[in-house]
Amino acid sequence: MKHLFTVVLCCLFATSTFTLKAQNSTYDLVIYGGTSGGVAAAIQMSRMGKSVILIEPSNHLGGLTTGGLGATDIGNKDVIGGISREFYQNIMEYYKDPSTWNYEDRSAYLSRPDQTRSNDGEDAMWTFEPSVAMKIYHEMLAAEDVTLVIGKRLNRQSGVNSQNNKIISITMESGETYSGKMFMDATYEGDLMAASEVSYTTGREANSQYGETLNGVQANKYNLTLKGNVSRNAIHHNFVPGVDPYIIKGDPSSGLLPFIIEGGPGIDGTADKGIQAYCYRMTLTNHPENRILFEKPDNYNELEYELLFRNYEAANGPIEEMYHYGDPLVPWINTPMPNKKTDTNNQKGFSTDFIGQNFDYPEASYAEREAFAQRQLEYQQGLMWSLAYHPRIPKKVRDVVSKWGMTKDEFKDRNGWTPQLYVREARRMVSDYVITQADCEGLVPQVEDGVGMGSYGMDSHMVQRYVDHNGYVQNEGNFEARGLTAYPIPYRSIVPKKGEKENLFVPVCISATHVAFGSARMEPVFMVLGQSAATAASLAIDQGVAVQDLEYSLLREVLLRDKQILNYKK
Repeated sequence: MKHLFTVVLCCLFATSTFTLKAQNSTYDLVIYGGTSGGVAAAIQMSRMGKSVILIEPSNHLGGLTTGGLGATDIGNKDVIGGISREFYQNIMEYYKDPSTWNYEDRSAYLSRPDQTRSNDGEDAMWTFEPSVAMKIYHEMLAAEDVTLVIGKRLNRQSGVNSQNNKIISITMESGETYSGKMFMDATYEGDLMAASEVSYTTGREANSQYGETLNGVQANKYNLTLKGNVSRNAIHHNFVPGVDPYIIKGDPSSGLLPFIIEGGPGIDGTADKGIQAYCYRMTLTNHPENRILFEKPDNYNELEYELLFRNYEAANGPIEEMYHYGDPLVPWINTPMPNKKTDTNNQKGFSTDFIGQNFDYPEASYAEREAFAQRQLEYQQGLMWSLAYHPRIPKKVRDVVSKWGMTKDEFKDRNGWTPQLYVREARRMVSDYVITQADCEGLVPQVEDGVGMGSYGMDSHMVQRYVDHNGYVQNEGNFEARGLTAYPIPYRSIVPKKGEKENLFVPVCISATHVAFGSARMEPVFMVLGQSAATAASLAIDQGVAVQDLEYSLLREVLLRDKQILNYKK
């Protein structure tokens, strides 16, 4: 039967949408969201001997893990256990086969000085091609009894049927209804959570709300964290001094260039609805046989890249030295992946992040989100064409970028562009425990209900672009506070507060502030939390209790049995 599932899955996944029909109409666990957290949860629920359905609203399974984020942001690798670590171990096993190396030798890749996330001394490999991640997820799901539904979106207005504070069923826009004993929202947006009327928030909290220093507006260049470490805010990923913001240089009456807000950024540390910028993680290659040259989009608007041109033109001295901290001259982080591919991310003042354009995304309709995703795509396509070919870009930059392009053998139906928008944050649940900056820094008493660990440094991409008091353009919202070891993520932060839905888990849009979510929001952690949530769902069914009332000692015992890491000491 599992072999049949594998064949059907692979064949059907080539189409735009598919549904594998279930034998039973009610499931022990209904998971909405086929992100990495949702996939791990489905696998775990099957291993617990329970029925499970995994519903992905888009046509793309695996979220960012299969969507181009192959340079895994981890922090402390020692705290990644369970199914999450199993996935990365499977990645390593895959790449041990010499036949999987089409464009370079494995040993040459692992020995590269700019390849720091994986080496032969580990039991797992943390960098990979998107198509390989998809293959591994398919294989792991095919080994389990999981019903998979692709391309079915929740009716967010009336699709949640609840009785006595429990979700009974959810209905899709296309009319399908899925019933269950337990439910899970594993989306990046938190749509099921919101439709279930669970408490949540968006944007940035004021520093005063939870006693933080890195929350709210962050325009100051330096900020002391509670530990006394200096967080350099708004320095990385900003403009060189003296970039004029007006359509006609020096003429405010001509209007602001695109993507600059009117007025100042706000008072430091105060709350707003700002959200760190999104982008598409790009899988690039410089191998001629596998490269698609960057193309100029049909609706290319040169004015949208005027700030990019001016940022280079405003530089004093050699362009290699125009940025702080020794950054290279091209505005990207071009991390090498196997087979001469990359995971390419935002860097510097004007790059792939579409700064200030996504504030409405969390609450937007499906149509509005699709329009934004298309707008982001066109912006990024225009950016890459400009960097490679526009005459106002320095020749040294063009010479580098024009050697790269999208890959022919990734995301073939989209000309090499991933369908997965990098939703860095959207809604965040507000539960009985809200993870804060103090949790990440180890400045609160150890929680006693840990279900996984975070360890990545607290950071945020830029949020908005404004005109400073000198009349020049600046970005605001970035902070980077490194040096964390590991901290526990409590069970209370992945379930609604007591008195709200009694059979819902939220392992992705967890209960955390903007600051803390900036540390916890990593794909390996989402897998860890998805597995822990599924374990708790199974135990809550067996015990006949609300998720908020599950006895933690029972949960802890099973989590440790399944190789989850709940504590860490150097």
